[in-house]
Order: sequence, then structure tokens, then C-alpha cells
Amino acid sequence: MYTKTTLPNGLRIVTHDMKERDSIALGLWIGVGGRHEQDRIKGAAHFLEHIVFKGSRKYPCEEIKTSIEGVGGALNAFTSEEQTCFYAKIPSRHLARTFDVLADMVVYPNMAEPDIAKEKTVVVEEIKMYRDLPQFTAMELLDGLLWPDHPLGKNLAGTPESVTAFSQNDIKQFHREYYVPANIVVAACGRLNHDRITRLAKTRFGKMPSAGFPGYRKADNSQSAPRVRLLSKKIEQMHVALGTIGYDEEHKDRHALNLLSVILGGNMSSRLFVEIREKRGLAYSISSVSRTMQDTGVFLVRAGVDNQRVEETIQLILAELEKVKRAGVTTGEFTRARDYVLGQMLLGLEDTMEHMLWIGETMISQDKTRTLKSLIRDYEKITRADVQRVANDVLRAGRYNLSVVGPLTGDQEKQIPLLLGVRN
Repeated sequence: MYTKTTLPNGLRIVTHDMKERDSIALGLWIGVGGRHEQDRIKGAAHFLEHIVFKGSRKYPCEEIKTSIEGVGGALNAFTSEEQTCFYAKIPSRHLARTFDVLADMVVYPNMAEPDIAKEKTVVVEEIKMYRDLPQFTAMELLDGLLWPDHPLGKNLAGTPESVTAFSQNDIKQFHREYYVPANIVVAACGRLNHDRITRLAKTRFGKMPSAGFPGYRKADNSQSAPRVRLLSKKIEQMHVALGTIGYDEEHKDRHALNLLSVILGGNMSSRLFVEIREKRGLAYSISSVSRTMQDTGVFLVRAGVDNQRVEETIQLILAELEKVKRAGVTTGEFTRARDYVLGQMLLGLEDTMEHMLWIGETMISQDKTRTLKSLIRDYEKITRADVQRVANDVLRAGRYNLSVVGPLTGDQEKQIPLLLGVRN
């Protein structure tokens, strides 16, 4: 279903020919993100993602955008904790030009001093924007509880202080270290020919020398006591994030944990949504999710809660988590959750962009591809007993982390930590 080629210098190309489509989604993936940074350069991966759009050896800033948007395409990028991706979706006949633009901006960005100076201001304002959003603040605090004194527990974009202190050499050195062939994947899905994609990759990347790249600091998953962070903020709603260390991306039970997260808070028929919102009206938004990384993961519940009833809501969330550990899940909700996960995946993979993101992320993080058929087989092996076993393994009170952001009263600041057994 998927075709892969590896160039002599280590660069990987993975494609999926979707003949019935008229578009191509193209992504250049680099195996670097927020967790690869030291405190002094925290935010460098995200900043570099920004700066490459300011111009390259062949293409000025405006030409990068107009070359793709001017033919009806879309161009963007993102940085996560472990990857950076530059991507475009274009009508298939514009593949060569789009490939050339993406490759040049990724491999040969100008990184001019005036552009770096201006972009520092932009990124600092982005950091401030997210700090003004209490739901993001709650998640940032939760990350710090899950991975204290570790890059994963710190803001992906850095701090205003770290970003302002970047030098041109810092950014160029970061680029030299991580943007090397063995750490790059070219992923493409749509109406395409793999051999043509490979030729384009050889032309643009084939002469780059082989090189190693730095690793990252392993996550500490050994938490044994609950942790709580409270931040008083004058807003109209309490924002709650409750999380615990989950499974890494190769763990045998990662899919069972994903089913558990769907059953608890993955959609409008989930337990937490029904109990907290529909029955009691305590929150407009409540959900749960399971995320995996190379050596760690997280299961979390997040909610926007009535100011006066935050303690009651946290107690109800904890009660639902205990209930699923004690009594397991029903046949009906287990089947619905599995069908929901696979159905969402099937619908997503009909789109060239979603399909490219699927194969690109798997290749850059695990050096392999996974088909929908193999995923279905994995989920068909899971039982209700597996989900309950995983719940008891992951949802341990001693490993809970809780952050709350909102107009906290003095009494709430005393009482909320006690819900997790944390005493001041």
C-alpha cells in the first residue's frame, strides 16, 4: 500500500498513490521538536519553523507563499515535541514547483539577522497570546507536573526571555545539527508516482552528506505521588486539567488506552460528557485524550467548569475514573468506542493531507508505516478486560497530576489539593 525508498545519505521517502484524487499532499518531516532543546535555547525548534518562511537561497519570502497559494494550494507548518513538519497541498500538476520551494526553504533558509530580530517579536506575542488563554495555561501547568525539570514539561515555544536571547548563530547551529538527511522524511499522498517523487528528492537532497544528529533526554515516568498546581486568574470560568503518565508509541496497550479515553471523554456519548455536562450542567466543555511519544505518554481529562462547583466537578471526574477501574466497561460502549476510533481513521484517510500526516509521522518517529488494515487487526485483538486492566494500570491515584486555572478562593486553594491527597 505504501512505497518507501531510502537514499544513500539516509533520507527516507514514503508515498501513497491515491489515483482517484486530483491533489497531492506533500510533507517534509524533521525529527526534532521541543524536547530536543536545552533551557538556554528553549523554543528553538518552533522558532526555526517560523524563520524558514522568511526566505531561502532561491525563493524570497513572498515568492514562497505565492508559488503555492497562487496555484490554489495551501502551505503551512507545525512543531510538536518530537517533530517539525513543513507541508503543502496542491493540484497534482504543480508538484515539481512545490517540492522545489519546500526543499529549498527547509534546507537553505536565509536566517538573516533582520528577519530573526523581527520574528522574535512575533513569537513573543504568540507566547503571550497563549498565556492569555486559560485552557492552554492549564495544559502548560499540567505538562510541568507530568515531566518536572524536563524539556517536555516546558513551553514548546519557549519563554519571552529565551526567545529574545536567541542569536543568529544559535538558530543556524540548531539547523545544522538536526536538519540532516537521516533525520528527514519526505511523505506524499495523492495522484503521484513514487519514482518521480524519489527523483525530485535525489535532485534536492541527494548530495547532502550523511550526518548524525543529537538525541534527547529520556523522560522520567516514575512518579509515585500526586502533584497539584493552582493558578489564580480573574476569568469567568475554572479550567481543569487532570493527567497521568500513559504509554509510549510502541507499548502493547497503547490502543487499549486510546479506547479507554474515548469511552471516558472522547465524544458526546462518553461517560464524562454525559455525567458532567448533560446530567449536571457543570461544564460546557469536557473531554479526555491519550497521547503517545517515543518514550512516554499521557492520559488526560480537561474541562471548563462552573467557578462555584469546581471541587464537585473534580470529585465526579475522579469517581468516574475509579468506577471504570472497579467495574470495567460495557459491551455496548466498548464496541461503540472501537467503531468510533476506526471510523474516524477511515474518514480521515480519505483526505490526501490526513493520509500524508498519518504515514509521515509514523515514518519519522518509528521508521515504518502502518496500514489501516493492520490497525484494525490490532484493535480487534483488544478485549473489555484489557481496557479494565489498562485503567487499573494507568489511573493510579498516586500518579495523578492536577492543574486548575481560574478565580480561586482561599478555601478552594486549600480544599482542591486534598481531593488528590496532597497536603500543603
